[in-house]
Amino acid sequence: MLVVRAINASDLDALYGLASQVGTGMTTLKPDMKMLGDRLAIACASFAETIAPEKRDYMFVMEDTDTGRLAGVCAIKGAVGLDEPFYNYRIGTLVHSSRELDVFTRMETLYLSNDLTGSTELCSLFLHPDYRSGNNGKLLSKSRFLFIAQFPHLFTEKLIAEMRGYQAPDGSSPFYEGLGRHFFKMDFHHVDDLTSLGKKSFIAELMPRQPMYVAYLPDEAQEVIGKVHLSTAPARRLLEQEGLHFEGYVDIFDAGPVLQARVSELRAMRDSMPAVLDAEAAPDVCSDLAQAEPYLVSNTDLKDFRMIVTSANPHSGKIALDDDELHLLRCHHGDTVRTLSLNPRKHPHV
Repeated sequence: MLVVRAINASDLDALYGLASQVGTGMTTLKPDMKMLGDRLAIACASFAETIAPEKRDYMFVMEDTDTGRLAGVCAIKGAVGLDEPFYNYRIGTLVHSSRELDVFTRMETLYLSNDLTGSTELCSLFLHPDYRSGNNGKLLSKSRFLFIAQFPHLFTEKLIAEMRGYQAPDGSSPFYEGLGRHFFKMDFHHVDDLTSLGKKSFIAELMPRQPMYVAYLPDEAQEVIGKVHLSTAPARRLLEQEGLHFEGYVDIFDAGPVLQARVSELRAMRDSMPAVLDAEAAPDVCSDLAQAEPYLVSNTDLKDFRMIVTSANPHSGKIALDDDELHLLRCHHGDTVRTLSLNPRKHPHV
């Protein structure tokens, strides 16, 4: 059985094993033991509430309880850009016109910006290839939204998620080769490694501050602006289901899209509900087969947050889970849990 839970200090070696599978382009999850160890310490302090909310980095792991193996990882950073610069390109528009020549042109531009500084960030989502089936990906990704819905006071109003940008089959980034290499004079993977280690001062030192015309870039670079890595496409769809959307910000190295949302407008904030664990709870019987719908269920313990997906449905503020599910959540009958349908419900047109 699978459970998504708060990471703990004993997970470091298994976390390194997961990070070793990720590949390039995810700067928040590199196979660097010191970096991962430091981040794990911050994560443990975050769940223990011994550091300020804006400095917290909540990391969650998906555990296969039958084998003890870690199947995946994901995280929520309380706020980005407060200790080190957080850069993105904002896609803008410049208009050039001449009434005398009857010429009017709109040109897309890239502005180097720190506009998203202070936002809460969803990051570090990775599911081991062995577990990419069924509802596992949804369970891992959407666990963070249930956590936010349970503890909204810990996060800022704006939520963002940087998506890994498109890479060619050989691992190169067409956008970086068309733009970044001219300024950084180094390989894409080297820049990726420096960024993952927090060495970002070179960005401000080397990147031009004036807007750059997209039309000046090679066609290969233009075509991938806002496009995600092939393996990231499912993750993007899941985030968009939960209320995030693209507003014209992209990563400065690979041009991957940055999705945004207001926390108050997330599906989990709107639709998740508390329920009391009750062995005698009546099943949720509906005429449209909604009773067969899978549900996310989490406990309400910040220090030991745990979440599962179940076929049990809440009804009248109660939900009945079997003994194995109770054990996974470390809950007992009478405890309160938070529930959310795994998939967005289709609201009928009025």
